[in-house]
Amino acid sequence: MKFLGKPRSQTAAFLPLCLFFLKSLCPGHSHLYGNRYAGDKVIRFIPNTEEEAFVLKKICHQLKVDLWQPGGVSQISQGTVTDVHVSHNGSRTLLTFLEEANIQYKILIEDLQKVLEKGSSLPAWRSRRSLSGYNYEVYHSLEEIQNWMHHLNKTHSGLIHMFSIGKSYEGRSLYILKLGRRSRSYKRAVWMDCGIHAREWIGPAFCQWFVKEALLTYRSDPTMRKMLNHLYFYIMPVFNVDGYHFSWTNDRFWRKTRSRNARFRCRGVDANRNWRVKWCDEGASMHPCDDTYCGPFPESEPEVKAVANFLRKHRKHITAYLSFHAYAQMLLYPYSYKYATIPNFSCVESAAYKAVNALRSVHGVQYRYGPASSTLYVSSGSSMDWAYKNGIPYTFAFELRDTGHFGFLLPETLIKPTCMETMLAVKNITMHLLKKCP
Repeated sequence: MKFLGKPRSQTAAFLPLCLFFLKSLCPGHSHLYGNRYAGDKVIRFIPNTEEEAFVLKKICHQLKVDLWQPGGVSQISQGTVTDVHVSHNGSRTLLTFLEEANIQYKILIEDLQKVLEKGSSLPAWRSRRSLSGYNYEVYHSLEEIQNWMHHLNKTHSGLIHMFSIGKSYEGRSLYILKLGRRSRSYKRAVWMDCGIHAREWIGPAFCQWFVKEALLTYRSDPTMRKMLNHLYFYIMPVFNVDGYHFSWTNDRFWRKTRSRNARFRCRGVDANRNWRVKWCDEGASMHPCDDTYCGPFPESEPEVKAVANFLRKHRKHITAYLSFHAYAQMLLYPYSYKYATIPNFSCVESAAYKAVNALRSVHGVQYRYGPASSTLYVSSGSSMDWAYKNGIPYTFAFELRDTGHFGFLLPETLIKPTCMETMLAVKNITMHLLKKCP
């Protein structure tokens, strides 16, 4: 791509195209995200005592670290696996502190920028593919995902119907794919959403994979045929559209929505703490600058309100709610906001047990399963708890690969194995509900 010798007009015409590809091919823009993560580290530590947890909370707060797990600083406690993304300068301070306090740690990622660039093919090459040759083994931008949805709506109208349930804060359409064989008779439905947290890119990749597998194997696979004949699937490949777009263009590790706050410069709300179920209690923050900010009031985010309205309207026939997150390798069910056993525990627990076993059978990957509060951590205002409280009897949240080696930067080479095993788990849950549960 030489600019030398080109007529000026051609060069001018080429520049917008160049900028469109995240500036990654233009001279002077050789790095993704403007090289902003150069020298940044991801460090893991596990506090051995509550005293250690207390001082670690303090320094994390002071250094304004980007917490990868647990969800918020308040959730750092004795025995909690804690992964922090810290800037180049901040990492020196943190490592010195850990050494002096004699707290064991492990550097998971030495240089975030290098891992980021290694794990991702350049956006330019991914965009040029025709829709018929859509590649499910790379991550796709919001625009590409929405184009793909439009394309499927046109080409697979027998099994797919696409519609919008509203607009995001920044005015983007909130698209849903309704998947299933059209039927005059009453059919139960399963809701699936991916990408409620922007940086968890493997989520939207799985939602797309699920749709692809359904369309490809409907005729050949009796299980898939039964699923699509007996159920509808409402699939939302990208829940947090504004945040996801922002994670492609500005900040790869953005988590929240992109709404503005009247009194603070910090933007966004945690879309998985914004639901009207024990709202803004334990595991959520009231501060707009925190990653687990619950919002000014429940359903303050138009994305959350739109989904809640849709689920309320259709709750009579929606039997299951599945939400896909990363990372931890867990299959979770309610409650998230309290330590208690759900009334239909036996059916939900056996579905989870079978799903995790099915998942392990593919690549030997181990998932933990159980109530979210005791398996992961207590968090209030989550979509899973809200769906359960609002009459959807089978609600699950998947935390997909991995357990921290790559964290949110799961390489594209691992999309296929992750999706293959998750596919089996989802089919297992669905069939279990069809056969065993009332």
